[in-house]
Amino acid sequence: MAYVVTATWTAKQGAAEEVAAAIAAILAPARAESGNVFYQCHRDPDDPHVFFFYEQYESPDAYQAHLDSPHMQEHGFGTAIPLLKSRERQFFETWEPA
Repeated sequence: MAYVVTATWTAKQGAAEEVAAAIAAILAPARAESGNVFYQCHRDPDDPHVFFFYEQYESPDAYQAHLDSPHMQEHGFGTAIPLLKSRERQFFETWEPA
């Protein structure tokens, strides 16, 4: 079972490229985290201000470690998130029928 996070970040008008640069700085270190299973960002082809994340972690604690990581603190919370118009997250667990 994996802990799954989906997130949609919408950049404020004029901030899309700065948010994109911050996300680019997060990708490699996030994928290298010990509890990370999968980490992928997508960008809306019709609205470059909208970014969609699909992430899988070994556990909720691994996700919290991601949030607490230096790269998320600097580039996520320090740069990108203040430039967002909106940020939505949903949490899931992978599921297989018995």
